[in-house]
Amino acid sequence: MPDLLLELFCEEIPARMQRRAAEDLKKLVTDALVVRGCVYEGAQAFATPRRLALHVVGLPARQPDLREEKKGPRVGAPEAALQGFLKSAGLAAISQAHVQSDPKKGEFYVAVVEKPGRSTPEVIADIMPGIIRGFPWPKSMRWGAASANPGALRWVRPLQSILCTFGHEMEAPEVVPFEIDGLRSGDVTRGHRFLAPDLIIVRRFDDYVAALERAKVVLDADRRKQMILTDARNLAFARGLELVEDEGLLEEVAGLVEWPVTLVGSFDESFLAIPPEVVRATIRANQKCFVLREPATGALTNRFVLVANIEASDGGEKIVGGNQRVVRARLSDARHFWETDQRPLPDFESASPKPLDQRLAKLRSLGIVFHEKLGTQGERVDRIVALARELAPLVGADPAKAARAAELAKADLVTEMVGEFPEVQGLMGRRYAELQGEDASVAAAVEEHYKPQGPTDRAPTDPVSVAVALADKLDTLVGFWAIDEKPTGSKDPFALRRAALGVIRIVLENGIRLRLTNLFAAQSAIGLRSHAAEHARPGHDGRASDLLSFFHDRLKVYLRDQGARHDLIDAVLVPSAAPSTGDDARANDDLLMIVRRVEALGRFLDTEDGRNLLAGYKRAANILRIEEKKDGRSFAEPVDPALLADPDEKALATALDSAAEAARSAVAADDFEGAMSALARLRPAVDAFFEKVTVNAPDPLLRANRLRLLSRLREATRTVADFSSIEG
Repeated sequence: MPDLLLELFCEEIPARMQRRAAEDLKKLVTDALVVRGCVYEGAQAFATPRRLALHVVGLPARQPDLREEKKGPRVGAPEAALQGFLKSAGLAAISQAHVQSDPKKGEFYVAVVEKPGRSTPEVIADIMPGIIRGFPWPKSMRWGAASANPGALRWVRPLQSILCTFGHEMEAPEVVPFEIDGLRSGDVTRGHRFLAPDLIIVRRFDDYVAALERAKVVLDADRRKQMILTDARNLAFARGLELVEDEGLLEEVAGLVEWPVTLVGSFDESFLAIPPEVVRATIRANQKCFVLREPATGALTNRFVLVANIEASDGGEKIVGGNQRVVRARLSDARHFWETDQRPLPDFESASPKPLDQRLAKLRSLGIVFHEKLGTQGERVDRIVALARELAPLVGADPAKAARAAELAKADLVTEMVGEFPEVQGLMGRRYAELQGEDASVAAAVEEHYKPQGPTDRAPTDPVSVAVALADKLDTLVGFWAIDEKPTGSKDPFALRRAALGVIRIVLENGIRLRLTNLFAAQSAIGLRSHAAEHARPGHDGRASDLLSFFHDRLKVYLRDQGARHDLIDAVLVPSAAPSTGDDARANDDLLMIVRRVEALGRFLDTEDGRNLLAGYKRAANILRIEEKKDGRSFAEPVDPALLADPDEKALATALDSAAEAARSAVAADDFEGAMSALARLRPAVDAFFEKVTVNAPDPLLRANRLRLLSRLREATRTVADFSSIEG
């Protein structure tokens, strides 16, 4: 079957946009083809700095013929209706239509409209201009004389040529002809800008890839990444060193070159006195280079790997020299920032002799706004300090150390180093805290209070770090909920979902018991007395319930990613509006207990007793639902012992009394396995009841009492979970 080859050749596409653009091109073209009946076998999309390419295999040579029956008016309808029908169906006379009969509607006209399918090249030529004009670039531009025209083509960078061919593997393909803003499609492309700039005539995909390779262009971005990674590792190994791998940088660099050439540069060893993270950040941010380290110690070395886009005649000597000069200049700046941050600030010496405390005083004096409705960074520090002190006993931390760490946590935001390299915030705070002799746990918490920042980032484990990290994230969440700035849809400008997931991970991975609603109230009392109180919307209880629901949603996502069944999570969670104070067995603001209950419920349902009890519950719930609807009433009243006539219903009533009390006691003691075991003891009585007792007895009093007994069974299971949410 024929294949389609498409290439859109332009000036350099930003590396961050390339992979998404290739996938967008693939989806737009293939979706449009399928809608028009051109079903394909497979498709691949590619991107280099100067081109997007698409290869679609197994397309039909033409669209299938379409045959459609178009229903018309009744026989004898007015002339105007008949003429409208003929026009819409493309018929010259009513005699060309068929007459069909319907027992209810009588006889009516039907036109059979047959449309022969167009050739696939015609279809492609029809869809491509619209796809190119409407391509979803995050940013785009107009260029040249036509840019004055509002309807001119917009593209990420000036579009220079379009290659579009279609044909069978064993035949010469044809050019699919179309035009957009004066650019006509053809069968030519270009290779590397400097190494092979001449035109290349293209036939089919295999020839295209090979021709580009000869012209010093590697089409596949993943192959470019692998080439860079392999060569960089080999260069490091040849020097007895090890590459510090960086997936994000590797992805970016692969999008900057079409023909990757790896080289090694160096810088003065004196720069290694700067913290290694800063050296790496400097070289990464400014020159897109990889750093090398000693395999034995992990210490950073004064070598780095750069990736060029050209095979230079001098072996890359000038390229390396140019990069070394820039790296030297940027590291000189970094060293200056590092040394400056360790000197006292003349205007703040009275605040403290310690440099980091002076930075904190500067942070407060500058009045840097955290959010217009939540006050300054200084006010936020005060809130975090207060909550960290309150959290410390709950997580096993020293309150004084937690408060000190929270006080210093944001001080590095006004250091020279973080001002230049924002990505090292927290890390530099820890360095400066260590230099001024802070306790090791305090210094570690200054860095770790930002963690975890993503699913692959580790959660803090030191109690002081845990207290400050929780305080920081809870202050953010409670504050933004107070001013009604919650995530909407896919928009989350303040990273509140990440903050909630961070709290969840810290709590679960450290096995911490916390009542979230108590913490919400505590932080509201701390924070909303100050600046935030002017902007907070009324109704703390409603906000707390809403924020707790938000945590539940994040917890569901987290547990599903861990392999937990979604229905068990729903069964354990009760609505946020439900009571969750005191010893209420259904309290749902203790994340650790929710997870343990889910785990216990899963293990219970894996047993035969669990499966059978679930089946009995569902049978009871179905009967109750039907009978309650029929009677228009609930059967939640107490069971009347005098009406228990059958021995098996008496046995079930006795078993329910015992099991419900045992389950409640076990849940109150956080013994969820014990609660499940108590419910498991119901199984024989439930089985016997359904086997031998007629629920809908002729005697209405007896029937109602037995329905109340089933209602007791439903309530007993709710002691540990809502069984109605469980599938199966």
